[in-house]
Amino acid sequence: MSKELIFGHQSPDTDAIVAAKALSYLDNKLGMDTEAVALGEPNEETKFVLDYFDEPALRVITKAAPEVSEVMLVDHNEPQQSVSDIADVTVTHVVDHHRIAGFETTQPLFYRAEPLGCCSTVIYKLFKESNVEIPAKLAGLMLSAIISDTLLLKSPTTTPTDVAVVKDLANIAKIDYEAYGLDMLKAGTNLASKSEKELIDADAKSFELNGSTVRVAQINTVDLTEVLDRQAALEAAAKAENAAEGYDLFLMLATNILDSNSELIIAGAPTEPVEKAFGKKIENNRLSLPGVVSRKKQVVPPLTDAFNA
Repeated sequence: MSKELIFGHQSPDTDAIVAAKALSYLDNKLGMDTEAVALGEPNEETKFVLDYFDEPALRVITKAAPEVSEVMLVDHNEPQQSVSDIADVTVTHVVDHHRIAGFETTQPLFYRAEPLGCCSTVIYKLFKESNVEIPAKLAGLMLSAIISDTLLLKSPTTTPTDVAVVKDLANIAKIDYEAYGLDMLKAGTNLASKSEKELIDADAKSFELNGSTVRVAQINTVDLTEVLDRQAALEAAAKAENAAEGYDLFLMLATNILDSNSELIIAGAPTEPVEKAFGKKIENNRLSLPGVVSRKKQVVPPLTDAFNA
């Protein structure tokens, strides 16, 4: 059996890193030969998590085919979010919690996707189904991923399953998940030391919407003014990436993790579907989105509908 690489999406967040680690641990326990890798460096939040649990960062790759012929995907399935040479390898497994878009294979594969708040929640279920014990450190990492994706269980993507899994993992890891979770989320909101390019690249995904390439970045903060004061510079950075990478539209969702409100900064075109998606007029290249915190559930679906209308 040849080795397979397991990785999450580009611009990896905590779940993309942890899900790869967790699935690799499980698969290796089940007799497979896998290595968890990443498609980018960890962000500040993920660094906090890895440091807290004294866990090494994953090796970063830009291509998979020079190393392996088969790969497993976690926390994504859309090709534009994956490794650059995804077309040159065979995908044998996908474990995800997002929509399925633009994904097809020539060979049968294992595909597990559930509408849960976090990919690590799906992987927790795989552990239970396989009767494999989750070690305390890995439980802490998986707990962190769920906290990250659900904004400490406040996001509308949170399900009762996520809540139950968080409590079980917290018990295994012996962690006060509420206190730890707030510290973890705050660790990811240290924005002053980052350039505008770093802010828009840290957590960004591309989506093909009816012929337009839309890049959606999320910037978490505890003070929206800290982001909005840099709006002009953020727009300039986004326009530069549009030109360099071929994006048509770059959306930057600045989210206050304390009160669950967001501001959307827009760079590029078309903008009409954005207004249609949220039922508001763009002013100063910005939309106020109170109560919006989830790119997956509250931003991409209405955008998709608006672009396809």
